[in-house]
Amino acid sequence: MDAFFTPNPETVVQNRKDKGKQTSLNATYKKEMREHTIQRIARWFYDAGVPLNACTYESFAPMIESIGQFGPGLKPPSYHELRVPCLKKELEATNELMSNHKVEWAKVGCTVMADGWTDRRNRTLINFLVNSPKGTMFIESIDASFYVKDGKKMFELLENFVDQIGEANVVQVVTDSASANVMVGRLLEAKRPQLIWSPCAAHCLDLMLEDIYKISNIRKALKRGIEINNFIYVRPGLLNMMRRFTNQKELVRPAKTRFATACITLSSIHRQKNNLRKMFTSDEWKDSKWSKEQQGKRVVQTILLASFWTTIVFALKVSGPLVRVLRLVDGEKKPPMGYIYEAIDRAKEAIAKSFNNNEEKYKDIFIIIDKRWELQLHRPLHAAGYYLNPSFYYSNPNIQEDDEIVNGLYSCITKMVASLEPERLRMMR
Repeated sequence: MDAFFTPNPETVVQNRKDKGKQTSLNATYKKEMREHTIQRIARWFYDAGVPLNACTYESFAPMIESIGQFGPGLKPPSYHELRVPCLKKELEATNELMSNHKVEWAKVGCTVMADGWTDRRNRTLINFLVNSPKGTMFIESIDASFYVKDGKKMFELLENFVDQIGEANVVQVVTDSASANVMVGRLLEAKRPQLIWSPCAAHCLDLMLEDIYKISNIRKALKRGIEINNFIYVRPGLLNMMRRFTNQKELVRPAKTRFATACITLSSIHRQKNNLRKMFTSDEWKDSKWSKEQQGKRVVQTILLASFWTTIVFALKVSGPLVRVLRLVDGEKKPPMGYIYEAIDRAKEAIAKSFNNNEEKYKDIFIIIDKRWELQLHRPLHAAGYYLNPSFYYSNPNIQEDDEIVNGLYSCITKMVASLEPERLRMMR
């Protein structure tokens, strides 16, 4: 009888969230029991080395509720049960979930995303995902180590995946902007005119930042900043000294490949400029063993060098606005497609304003931004997204007179409505 009348765990968890806390006569007893139970669950997390954020998964609370509904005497699943029958049932449930997504793909279309990454064995893997208003679904992962730089091979791989999803369902294909993938995008759009290829906006913005940090004086300042960071953090005693001077504030550790992190690293060093100068000119530093080291003397020279801090300020002025755009496109708060076009313009305006519109100081930076934007990132879909975004459409009374935006919109319409004759399209315009 319990199997038929026990409440659904997901429903119970949701109702508990909606109703909030409930009081009962044996609240004290329940509180003590809960503490013992939670401690057991926590101990399993620690013993198994399970990441603690696993408790935030939607499936975690229903699992706990199911255990409570079963009551005392629940026999834990065996290794075989987890490995064979339970896994098969979960596969069936996942396929059922995918069937609902496939219905959505056929109804409103979808985006195919190819996300390349390198594992610890230096294999180049590509994750294929499909996104629609219903959500993002992971499909498969492929080892592309042997042909990731071969545009034709990558084209065949993506083309086969588009056929697997259904050409009629796919509206857009998103890849990173590596040269091989740019070729793939052109081949896809040439063979399947109704498809739209878009480079990953986050990757393109990271490449903009990479180009900026290749400028000689900025690269030199970043190298010096990393040297300061590494010099402090590999010496525990010196690190403790720094924390005393910075009121326990840390310096951001740099990453090798993410140039947004390079900007954040320089920003954290700049925020601690006065504290670092105080530390490296203090008697405590002069009396320490580290002040006698050759690297320590070089770090002090950098800290006291006015041009080092001037270059950092310049780097932050030209890269900070782009990092803000990167946070927009790489976040999950809202779909960024309708905001990228405007965000890039605002970033350029912010850079110009930081130099009081003295074009001589930032013209080289604009050349870098425009090169990536025009050749890779700027696509008709961005213009269409800007046009269809109500917050921009209604705030810009001249939007229909902007040829670039309107042409981008019509370009997308032409691709998505293949039966629309060119003559009728001209009449609409």
